[in-house]
Amino acid sequence: MRQPSVIARRVAAASVTLVVAAGAAACGPKDNDAKGAGGDSKPQKGGTLTVLNASPQEDFDPARLYTSGGGNVPSLVFRTLTTRNRESGAAGAKVVPDLATDTGRPSENATVWTYTLKKGLKYEDGTPITSVDIKYGIERSFAAELSGGAPYLRDWLIGGADYQGPYKDKKGLASIETPDDLTIVFHLNKPEGEFPYLATQTQFTPVPKAKDNGTKYEEHPISSGPYKVVKNENDGERITLERNPYWSAATDAERKAYPDKIDVRSGLDSSVINQRLSASQGADATAVTTDTNLGPAELAKVTGDKALAARVGTGHFGYTNYIAFNPKVKPFDDPKVRQAIAYAVDRSSVINAAGGSSLAEAATTYLPNQKSFGYTPYDQFPAGASGNPAKAKELLKEAGHPNGITVTLTHSNDKNFETSPEIATALQDALKKAGITVKLQGLEDNDYRDKIHGVKTEPGFFLAHWGADWPSGGPFLAPIFDGRQIVKDGANFNTGFLDDKSVNDEIDAINKLTNLDEAAKRWGALDKKIGQQALTVPLFHPVYKRLYGSAVKNIVISDWTGVLDISQVAVK
Repeated sequence: MRQPSVIARRVAAASVTLVVAAGAAACGPKDNDAKGAGGDSKPQKGGTLTVLNASPQEDFDPARLYTSGGGNVPSLVFRTLTTRNRESGAAGAKVVPDLATDTGRPSENATVWTYTLKKGLKYEDGTPITSVDIKYGIERSFAAELSGGAPYLRDWLIGGADYQGPYKDKKGLASIETPDDLTIVFHLNKPEGEFPYLATQTQFTPVPKAKDNGTKYEEHPISSGPYKVVKNENDGERITLERNPYWSAATDAERKAYPDKIDVRSGLDSSVINQRLSASQGADATAVTTDTNLGPAELAKVTGDKALAARVGTGHFGYTNYIAFNPKVKPFDDPKVRQAIAYAVDRSSVINAAGGSSLAEAATTYLPNQKSFGYTPYDQFPAGASGNPAKAKELLKEAGHPNGITVTLTHSNDKNFETSPEIATALQDALKKAGITVKLQGLEDNDYRDKIHGVKTEPGFFLAHWGADWPSGGPFLAPIFDGRQIVKDGANFNTGFLDDKSVNDEIDAINKLTNLDEAAKRWGALDKKIGQQALTVPLFHPVYKRLYGSAVKNIVISDWTGVLDISQVAVK
């Protein structure tokens, strides 16, 4: 995701995008695949699932959503050409067909992708879903008044950079062809072997042109999924979903759609959400959250209660928290200084500041430690769990700083346990042992984001984080290390200003691969190569712990989103 701070919100909000981390396969309770916490009975259809969230589901229009794998609540209403595999752990990081019969057929060196729709697909009103509707749905995402979705289509489709959407350009995009009602063909301006991942984004949702009423479409988007919107109040604060009678499980192998009704209530305080889920009284017994984690104090209380502990879902999502350097700012222009800081970092204290080992896992690689990303273990500057201040001092002396250095670390004042004061203070204490005096510069979150993503304002030493738009090394490494993605007038994420031809060429070479397993290996090798330059110091991957109601069954948490998949849960 292009905006790390938004990622955390999105994966959390389960539309999106926007949170979570790495490591072992994510899992719920041991019996999560069949029973969940609701006893030994198999999940059945019926009942009402309540969703208790902090952030409202704003912009409930498929053109405007920025989601990972189609999102959580959105994917109950919006089906796309492909989707994420709805299984727990690593198996859930695979892309699978949704509206299409397969994940796409590439040709011409992965610059042309062809999809065939399944037969019998229908909207909530019984009318057929066609390839023309998918083309139109994509085209409307280019309209300025419907901005907010992922930027890839504008970058990848031929003519996408200049297209203004169907309201201004009635001709549409010539690079999307619909030779018949079941076939859609995409023409790209460069090879993109990961196009099947992109096709999970909600911009690939079919939208019937006759029902499009522009910015008001989000009030009642036409459903292609198992549920339809019957009420959307206060800009997504309260959304009520009921069954789409024309959805057929025969065309949808991924969504279980057990509940008859889904009641999404947002704008709640996170502590209230966890209290209600913990008590599980009345309707809260059949409730879940898609955006509220257990904090350190709450987790400590839950861990001491076996019954509550059995109702905690653990998730891992492709996400890394790290130190970033601007090599244009002294003394960080010297690789030895950057290496010295890497050696001086005490990851154990950082993890404690992030909430403890239950909520954070140490990282020495930029890529999350999941197979789908191509995780390749390495530690370019091994300092153990608590750092190596002696090695750091040695490198500083070699760099001409025998008496140490004084530097400023920029961080956010937002209490997110990622780029916040707790993490900054832990680093300040550790680096002091290596003769590095750290002054802290805390900024309000908006000011922090503006400063670190501005080419002219980027500090030399700051905290950052990044999450993946899909579980692959591509959307993780390219925005941060591809020299051609350095943005001079706008939000820049290549914070190390790396413009290495060999790195750029390898990114292009991997993008041509349609064998995603082979591509993953190459992403991992590239991560290891880039790591030698010490442009970042990986710190940790967050772990997500979320409560669910006592009567909720069939808990599925995949490594794609890291959060409970509400398309799988049952309440009876």
